[in-house]
Amino acid sequence: MAEASEGPRARPMSPHLQVWRWHITMLTSILHRVTGVGLYFGALIAAVWALSLASGPEAYALFQTVMGSILGKLVLFGLTVSIVYHLGNGIRHLVWDLGHGLDIKSANFSAVVVFAFTVTATLVIWLIAAMTGAL
Repeated sequence: MAEASEGPRARPMSPHLQVWRWHITMLTSILHRVTGVGLYFGALIAAVWALSLASGPEAYALFQTVMGSILGKLVLFGLTVSIVYHLGNGIRHLVWDLGHGLDIKSANFSAVVVFAFTVTATLVIWLIAAMTGAL
């Protein structure tokens, strides 16, 4: 007859954020997932925009008022950062898929390039928007 168990056996813990030393490629991986989720919210904003257009001038004016507010512009700025970062990091992954830049030094450098691209492109987009009166 089998002996009675004294309780659940301790299982080994999988390495997690408390175990691993943070490094830039780890950060880029996490941010890629976070910005991907942000893009879903951006798609919802685009859907609300389209619905407001289809609903008439009053609905569209309300949408413009909400998105033109400080909070609305902050959300749009965050969406711009998400789009640009996800694009840049996605290109980085495509290069990796081709078998290039997989060594640690190249991966770290490409991560810095993605961050620099994100900051530069986001600021340029918003500068152009300001210059054209879109803000």
